[in-house]
Amino acid sequence: MSNQTILWGMLILPWLTLFFMPKEDIKKWMPAALFVMVSSTLIIDGGVGLKLFEIRENIYPFNEMISYIYGALPVGSMWILKYTYGRLWLYTAIQLVGSFILMFLVQPWLHRRGILVWLDETDLGGMGAFITTLVHLISVYGYQMWQDSAFVQTERIATASFLQPAAAKPLEQGSPEDNES
Repeated sequence: MSNQTILWGMLILPWLTLFFMPKEDIKKWMPAALFVMVSSTLIIDGGVGLKLFEIRENIYPFNEMISYIYGALPVGSMWILKYTYGRLWLYTAIQLVGSFILMFLVQPWLHRRGILVWLDETDLGGMGAFITTLVHLISVYGYQMWQDSAFVQTERIATASFLQPAAAKPLEQGSPEDNES
């Protein structure tokens, strides 16, 4: 299998799995997926800038970015949040396993294929990258909690009776209009 097939697959195939997720769930978890994309882009760009690794093969239009940042990571985060949100310990355990797979299986495989090449080959990312990834994915959980609190406040404001037009409010007993008749 060519590197281009792998890279395009890491970008497109995860998004196709969203056909199996209800529309309401996609809307609920999409902010976290966008957070994953933006923050992962910053992490990868920082790693490239610090010369920790190089992206030697990519797909158009990405220059210094590996495609799983915009495919597998955000969609995977959506699926993991869907089934573990509200149970932090389960989420953390799943993310530990996922981070381990990403850092110690997927990235070394990408290194051997010449796609994402660690410049310090003695470490190949190692524990520093694993801890960075784990902290990043735990911050995704915190971001989703923050998003949920924002949605609750919005719902509370939207259902508040004081925001209804005056014509929609019921007349109070003993109001001046009742006394005129």
